[in-house]
Amino acid sequence: MFIHFSQVKIIALTLSFNAFSRKIFGTLCAFATAIPVYATVVVPPNEQLVLREIQQQVSAERLKKDVTKLVGFGTRHTLSDTKSDSQGIGAARRWIKSEFDEISAQCGGCLEVVYQKQTFSGEKRIPEPTEVINVIAIQRGQLDPNRYIVMSGDIDSRVSDPLDYTSASPGANDNASGVAGVIEAARVLSQHKFAGTLVYAALSGEEQGLFGGKIMAGIAKKEAWRVEAVINNDMIGNISGINGIINNTTARVFSEGVRYVETPAEAKKRRFTGGEVDSSSRNLARYIDKIADQYIPNLDVMMIYRLDRFGRGGHHRPFNAVGYPAVRIMETNEHYDRQHQDLRSENGRAFGDVISGVDFDFTAKLTSLNLVTMAAMAWAPPPPANTEISGAVQASTRLKWQRPEGTMANNLAGYRVHWRLTTEATWTNSQYVGDVTEFELKNIVIDNYFFGVSSVAKDGFESPVVFPGPAGSFGGYK
Repeated sequence: MFIHFSQVKIIALTLSFNAFSRKIFGTLCAFATAIPVYATVVVPPNEQLVLREIQQQVSAERLKKDVTKLVGFGTRHTLSDTKSDSQGIGAARRWIKSEFDEISAQCGGCLEVVYQKQTFSGEKRIPEPTEVINVIAIQRGQLDPNRYIVMSGDIDSRVSDPLDYTSASPGANDNASGVAGVIEAARVLSQHKFAGTLVYAALSGEEQGLFGGKIMAGIAKKEAWRVEAVINNDMIGNISGINGIINNTTARVFSEGVRYVETPAEAKKRRFTGGEVDSSSRNLARYIDKIADQYIPNLDVMMIYRLDRFGRGGHHRPFNAVGYPAVRIMETNEHYDRQHQDLRSENGRAFGDVISGVDFDFTAKLTSLNLVTMAAMAWAPPPPANTEISGAVQASTRLKWQRPEGTMANNLAGYRVHWRLTTEATWTNSQYVGDVTEFELKNIVIDNYFFGVSSVAKDGFESPVVFPGPAGSFGGYK
């Protein structure tokens, strides 16, 4: 029998204080004080209906309209015409900016729409001085504005010769589909307010050497952005592979396993404590996989344990190169006749990246995966910082982490501790531990599992899992 102090008070008031009743009251008080008092831990909900609403608001028709508009610029080659109002990359980026401006007007000026510019020359694919210009829309967070979640796509297109800037280069799937997804993300998510900052990025110069990403990553580093995620979308519209497979139910997420900026000292520590498959980018990929399983109907994420496709590259790489968590989302089965090809037909075989090769329901599905991921992360508190682990030659494992201060913590409910077998791809076990900065997992031996910690908001939104030590760090709270 368990008796609370409130029950003792009631009993005391209903008894007259003779010798017998005082004896009973004393016994009850002694019994009550002997009972351990446990704090009640209220676990936030793990189902967010607003994320389902966001998923359903993505429009295949709007995506088709935007891809058609981008294809209509003839070519969007980085070296193409910048003066024309209807043709070339200059017209394309001005149209993208006008779309962001219109979206911002509809949400009361909630977006800061800017160009990011830098001139390059003497490069293998930029022989003459060329101004590379990104179009960026920033939606500032309400509680943690220096925490950034970025969705990107590439404006530019190309044909067989990477220096051919005059031939028709529709670039419907590569990568008008990704840019259309970014614009659609701004349309839908700008109707909400978030704790963290969202960035909608249309990057340039990808086909010439990932220059737009280098510009943006450099600015983010210089301005000390705390980048929680960069989700690069490069070809999110094709469902028919050159291998003969037609599949609209899977998508690939590429992520680096070991941080590119790892120091020799950090590499030595990782050798003995693990983390080869637990970089912040890899745990961002796991987060996206979990979102797909829970909120995106009929979509399975294929996590690829590789920086990018074999021997190839994408615009997430410049962000990885300066230490930011960044991944690439794309279709599972590529059709190489529709990539980097002159428009032509040979022996009845069509070549070229034209709009008929884009499945817009599939583009909408992958776009919604981005939106739900971004919203969930931006509504969550920041990931734990300075996460540490100990437990060598012990029966239990202890994790410690840093709690954010000020408005960054206004929506924080507490933390969840995760663990998995070292051969498991995703986090299989977890325990919500409340608003604490350390926790001991009793009788769970550190040698047998990988561990991590995530932050949980009062309304249940959760951050990615952070693997302890520099191998898995998402950064601090500056």
